[in-house]
Amino acid sequence: MAETIYDLVVIGGGPAGYTCAIRAAQFGLKVALIEKTDKLGGTCLHWGCIPTKSMLFSAEIWDHLKHSSKYGIDVGDVKLNWANVIARKNEVTAKHTKGLDFLMKKNKITVFRGHGRLTGAAVAGVHTVSVTAEDIGKGKDAQAEGYTSQKAAEVKAKSVVIATGSDARMLPGYKSDETIMTNMEVLTTDHCPKSLIVIGSGAVGVEFASVFKSFGADVTILEALPRIVNAEDEEISKELTRLYKKRGIDINVSCKVEKIEKNAEGALVTYTTAAGKTETKQAEKVLVAVGRAPRTYDCGLDKTNIQLERGFIMPNQWMETSEPGIYAIGDIVGGLPQLAHVGAMCGLVVASKLAGKYARPVNRQRIPGCTYCDPQIGSVGLTEAQAKEKGYQVKVGKFPFAGNSKATILDSHDGFVKVVSDAKYGEVLGVHIIGPMATEIIAECVTAIELEATVEEMMFTIHAHPTLAESLLDGFSSVEGLAVNV
Repeated sequence: MAETIYDLVVIGGGPAGYTCAIRAAQFGLKVALIEKTDKLGGTCLHWGCIPTKSMLFSAEIWDHLKHSSKYGIDVGDVKLNWANVIARKNEVTAKHTKGLDFLMKKNKITVFRGHGRLTGAAVAGVHTVSVTAEDIGKGKDAQAEGYTSQKAAEVKAKSVVIATGSDARMLPGYKSDETIMTNMEVLTTDHCPKSLIVIGSGAVGVEFASVFKSFGADVTILEALPRIVNAEDEEISKELTRLYKKRGIDINVSCKVEKIEKNAEGALVTYTTAAGKTETKQAEKVLVAVGRAPRTYDCGLDKTNIQLERGFIMPNQWMETSEPGIYAIGDIVGGLPQLAHVGAMCGLVVASKLAGKYARPVNRQRIPGCTYCDPQIGSVGLTEAQAKEKGYQVKVGKFPFAGNSKATILDSHDGFVKVVSDAKYGEVLGVHIIGPMATEIIAECVTAIELEATVEEMMFTIHAHPTLAESLLDGFSSVEGLAVNV
């Protein structure tokens, strides 16, 4: 029987990997996907995007219930059922895991369970990926889940996509456990801690700070940089700091964590302030949220010409590495943000190119960033500072949600829409939102920037009333000093 040679083999079953595999299969390519665990979906589905947003939704409902009588609903004594918060989170991930299993079967993608490693350059145009079983999970047999699953010593394909994802970084000298946690341990904790210290204030840090504050924990944030959510526009950082302090979250910036000492009450964190003063803080739990490291180790890169920069692979605009026929997508790629939607789009680009279909490279300036804290943050394009650094003559508009009627209905007045534009031609360069449903309404702004829209064009784009998206109309209009509702 002839040996199977796939058109494409994808190593890694997270959002980048499975999206690439599905699109390639839709275009008629014969595709194999290698996943070392017993569940598809990667960190995003099981330890990141999806479970955290499930908990944030529970926290949002909890916040509303605490003030339900204000909305004309008397519910009596409201109690937090932590076990059910976790159970619902697990139900959400399980549902979408089954959905991925179905999509593999639907698209006739062969799934190999095991650890995939490159074995070198292509021989006669064919790459070989070894598959070993040391990391296979102990879940249900994949065949029972409804799609083809095989174990093999080797998988051969004309092209290979590496999509192995990333690991949570830990502070040097420490290992994660039930007290000093990463995003993985915090998602499985058996109770809501009474106090939590969050080290790091990127999306992961501020989202979990929001969750546990809503559920009643005493929350402290320690950040080494001068401001929280440092990747955002400075005014966004300033507003989130103000609102978090209003919620009772203790924020400390420009500080360095010196040590974490576990004790009977949890852990004592020692840190140095910007002024050089040594402080200590006791908490039941500590969450380390200082970024993610690319999972480029132990995947056979040493047998190829692929070179790493700080652990990242640096492919070209079409995501092809320095080893012909081998591509890299997702969190392992340097120069792009480690976001599920970025990895997925890179996967679509690769699949389209391999199938000879239309594709265009990912543009770094057109990637939306979303942080699902309370209030939410959504942003795309250049910050005001970045636009000025690039030499633009900048014109800025700003509209507060206090002037939006739907925000009043939702009892969510905090935050604003900020538009950064080019004064010369009126092109929209960036939009930065902090406020209700910012992660949803930012989509319009991504489209506007993708199509190189001007402020004038957006000012005459009709927005339904009453909606939160209507705040964008006033936001764009505010660039010209013509916002109606303020």
